[in-house]
Amino acid sequence: MTFDRTTPGSDAPSTASVFFDRKELDLILRVYGRMVSAGEWRDYAMVGHRDVAEFAVFRRSGDAPAYRIEKRPALQTKQGQWAVIGEGGVVLRRGRELAQVLRVFDSRRFQVVE
Repeated sequence: MTFDRTTPGSDAPSTASVFFDRKELDLILRVYGRMVSAGEWRDYAMVGHRDVAEFAVFRRSGDAPAYRIEKRPALQTKQGQWAVIGEGGVVLRRGRELAQVLRVFDSRRFQVVE
């Protein structure tokens, strides 16, 4: 016998999706705000699916995402549930702790060259 999570008062299985909690969003939005103030990022999008939550950042509206921050709880015990993915699908950093994974943006300090 299997048990599905259901919505209270309903017999249909819930379509529960993975998403970020308040602390996780706070960490992500701090990095986002820093990069917006540096003029590197301009827009973002958040998506929650059944197995992954994604925070995508864009350099310009309408472009492909410059970076994606993914949360995949199924990978927590293996390689870590957090990943920062760059353009072209390259995994820049993966780990179990969000703060540690977001440090990839600290090493990418952008300077104006004259």
